[in-house]
Amino acid sequence: MASMKNNWKTTPPFHPEIDYSRCDYKNGCNLCAHECSWGEISLKPEKLDNGTVVYKPVANLTSCGSCQRCVKMCPYNAIHIVNSPMYTSHGYWTPDYVGNIWKQASSEGGVLLVGNGATGPQRRYFDHLMFDACQVTNPSIDPLREPMEIRTYLGRRPEKWGQETYPLLKLEVPIMFGAMSFGALNLRVHEAEAKATKEIGTYWNTGEGGFHKSLRDKYGANTIVQVASGRFGVSEDYLKSAAAVEIKIGQGAKPGIGGHLPGEKVSREISETRMIPEGSDALSPAPHHDIYSIEDLRQLIYAIKEATEYKVPVSVKIAAVHNVAAIASGIARAGADIIAIDGFRGGTGATPLQIRQNTGIPIELAIAAADERLRQEGIRNQVSLVASGGIQCSSDVLKAICLGADAVYVATPVLIALGCGMCQRCFTGKCAYGITTNRPGLAERIDVDEAAWALKNLLHAWAEEIEELMGSMGINAIEAMRGNRDRLRGVGLNEEELNILGVKHAGA
Repeated sequence: MASMKNNWKTTPPFHPEIDYSRCDYKNGCNLCAHECSWGEISLKPEKLDNGTVVYKPVANLTSCGSCQRCVKMCPYNAIHIVNSPMYTSHGYWTPDYVGNIWKQASSEGGVLLVGNGATGPQRRYFDHLMFDACQVTNPSIDPLREPMEIRTYLGRRPEKWGQETYPLLKLEVPIMFGAMSFGALNLRVHEAEAKATKEIGTYWNTGEGGFHKSLRDKYGANTIVQVASGRFGVSEDYLKSAAAVEIKIGQGAKPGIGGHLPGEKVSREISETRMIPEGSDALSPAPHHDIYSIEDLRQLIYAIKEATEYKVPVSVKIAAVHNVAAIASGIARAGADIIAIDGFRGGTGATPLQIRQNTGIPIELAIAAADERLRQEGIRNQVSLVASGGIQCSSDVLKAICLGADAVYVATPVLIALGCGMCQRCFTGKCAYGITTNRPGLAERIDVDEAAWALKNLLHAWAEEIEELMGSMGINAIEAMRGNRDRLRGVGLNEEELNILGVKHAGA
């Protein structure tokens, strides 16, 4: 009887196709095989007519991650990635659903893990929001000839002039690098983030994996450290080493569940930084086992403030969920200085597929609802709002600010700027670009100086575009954009959506 074993492993949804008429393997170019971290391209001996033995790159059709590394690195443009013909077209049963069932029905079974952000069909509200530019009677501003102010501050503001002041974060651009932990990323990427933010004048977030000691003295002033449910790396020195402390309650890619860094990724260096045994799984519980109410959260906030001698702001990060406005109100009253809200399109190294695709709400609706609730209760100035999850470009940054954010976190754009091919297999440790891996041969593909240079370029470009957008609206200060929903107009949105966003329909 023929075997019933599923063949999904031997025929992935995509594979490299090599044009041998362009390939220079006969002269010894085997760069594609060398660069492939998945083992998808192997070298097959071939004897030429003159008797010389050369090695021909061939696709194994077993493990392609579609990272596009081979495509980008081929000097002869001889490779492209194609879809497998086994995935037939169907209007309802798309290749994604069919392939997922094959995987779970095979010997692999279990919960399907993915990386990066949600890929579902849910509406991206940023694409339905347009800026209301100036014409004729309300002149615009030329940012090339007139001063523009995009500096902002995060933290609690005094209610009246002359009252007690609070520690603030000064951002020269309203953009920070979001939380991505040491372990999920390697030390080279963390250093690149730190170096870029120091030179630009903004901040990066360590994530829940601790703050490597080699970076603390040089980059601590531009670093936000996290206190998450696993308490990895948390100590008094850790809390005092940074410019701000963030309590991570949840994240947009996986609201309501914890994290898992496989033991094979916990090297000696990661073990020391996270303060866990080398080679052991780093498991973050779903909840904080000391937080079951706003009162419990208040205790932790003030414990951190006591430990840091009230010198740094304390942030609380939550996932965007349906009652986010009420939660934000409670967090503000609990004494937080900053609230970070992460929408459902937020990326991550690994999360269950069904969690990523089906939990949480869009950041656009969440940040607008939270801002409005805090304004209604008269406590908006007691806390800053940071939006994240699905920020793709500079206009998204400014739209988020118009909806009520003070600044944004970006994370996936950081990975893309460093070369990420969006293969969604960050959890495998085989990242072909050396970003989400600690394997020496792969991690070394990240050059710290070049990576920092790329990240600085990205922030510079987005800052210039933000100034151009503000100028088109006749506004020269980012603070005047915060919560200024009158500068937005909706297109193709229903009345309820417009009401939550606090935005008028285009033409109204």
